[in-house]
Amino acid sequence: MQISGAVALVTGANRGLGRHFTRQLLDRGAAKVYATARRPELVDVPGAEVLRLDVTDPDSIAAAAAVATDVNLLVTNAGVDTNTNLVTGDLAEIRREMDTHFWGTLHTIRAFAPRLAGGAILTMLSAMSWFNYPGHEAYGAAKAAAWNLTNGVRLELAAQRTQVTAVHAGAVDTDMSAGYDGPKGDPAAVVRAALDGLEENRFEVVADEWSGFIKSTLAGEPGDLYARFGLGSVAAN
Repeated sequence: MQISGAVALVTGANRGLGRHFTRQLLDRGAAKVYATARRPELVDVPGAEVLRLDVTDPDSIAAAAAVATDVNLLVTNAGVDTNTNLVTGDLAEIRREMDTHFWGTLHTIRAFAPRLAGGAILTMLSAMSWFNYPGHEAYGAAKAAAWNLTNGVRLELAAQRTQVTAVHAGAVDTDMSAGYDGPKGDPAAVVRAALDGLEENRFEVVADEWSGFIKSTLAGEPGDLYARFGLGSVAAN
């Protein structure tokens, strides 16, 4: 997939990584970038074509797909972290996580897939596709579901030569992580790594050192990772 000359659509383009995706796609020579958001009036990237698209609303997705008929690169970036746990948390918030990360991604891909033959899909995932952490269990579960959704879509669209690239990153310095007090990555660097990986036809982009570390632990005993987080009681169980 070559970005120069491509026609891209980015979900969640009003802030954070979505804004960076939109800017960098234009800087790399994309012929057109549809910058979409639930509140399109908040999109402020010069040169972008602004559309309303709420990934939790299938009618909104269908309406955007009816306008953006020339898309050959879909960037599914829209996300939310409700800081909700699974056992005692608000079920409505857990559903909102799944509606955004799993169902929203799936509905968007289904709407655009027929026109992506020879094109590409880039899904913005997370290091939390591979582990979970107290207070963000719903987010981790939703990202894990979106990761295997991405793997499945890759298999299903291979026959029409649609490239599917997944991107994993740790905490990034955006509005969504404003309440997180630990180290945060540079969103511009994450997007550069993602787009470089897309052009290299990679199945998966590990965009930072933290995500690389998490991935390296997957063949090991999960309790060792949780002990490293200081969750000794989990590891002991």
